[in-house]
Amino acid sequence: MFKNRITDLLGIEIPIVQAPMGYIARAQLASAVSNAGAMGIIETSSGDLAAIREEITKMADLTDRPFGVNIAQAFVRDPSIVEFVVEQGVRFVITSAGDPRTYTTQLKDAGLTVFHVIPTLRAAQKAVDAGVDGLVVEGSEGGGFKNPSDVSTMVLLPLVASKVDVPIVAAGGFVDGRTMAAAFALGAEAVQMGTRMVATVESPIHENWKQAIVAARETDTVLLNRHAAPSLRVLRTERSNALEFDVTSNAMEHMARHQELYFGGDMDSALALSGAVAGRINSVEPVAKVIGDCARDCLERLSALHDQYLK
Repeated sequence: MFKNRITDLLGIEIPIVQAPMGYIARAQLASAVSNAGAMGIIETSSGDLAAIREEITKMADLTDRPFGVNIAQAFVRDPSIVEFVVEQGVRFVITSAGDPRTYTTQLKDAGLTVFHVIPTLRAAQKAVDAGVDGLVVEGSEGGGFKNPSDVSTMVLLPLVASKVDVPIVAAGGFVDGRTMAAAFALGAEAVQMGTRMVATVESPIHENWKQAIVAARETDTVLLNRHAAPSLRVLRTERSNALEFDVTSNAMEHMARHQELYFGGDMDSALALSGAVAGRINSVEPVAKVIGDCARDCLERLSALHDQYLK
């Protein structure tokens, strides 16, 4: 179906990468993504390495397909994380939220493939200079932690693609085959999906959050914390609306009760991280259907464009 540098590097059939969302990107979700032919990712941004070790162990029983691990440097500061990941037999790592020079050489010396998440061209060039195998180019419409100086995917992705020669995973705004085809046109060889994966059957978070995504309009996310990095793109709720123009407090303080949101379903107990594509998600679906539909629709869209403009 697909063949490019990313499918070859990662050993996957479909160039879709599941976003490494804290507490969500665990074995239940990641194995479903890998079993569907894409790249499942186990998170470390929760900072709970004991739990992460258990989740990686579970993967061996749930899938025989490739999967990866994210090293979120802002949340995991112990240098032994590299040894930890290598010991688990992981072959693919996405580093993020920190300097790509910190772990890239160690990981590559251990034989791992390393991609780094970047929000600007300058960061992309720094990561390439550090020796990464590829980039996750993340636009500001994506959910979760963001650069306060926001740049949309439509601007950032083709800019970075025009300046570097490593394979790119496009992140921020990708939800279906139509957006996946657009990513390829803009220079990417894969897409990352986060919010779409939250609203799946296999996602471990509470149904209230999933249904809030389904109910969201395209205007129902807000970027908080422009004054106090990291910025956060979250769903609009009473709590997040009150913080939208607050330049005195740090929105991260409102994540203290995140467990009540993630697993208790109290949508105002914390901030529900979400991308703007929530406005295009209309149902909670099994992961295999999301990935299969996306792959098929992308190829159909590319074929239709070829027939319309190149025949």
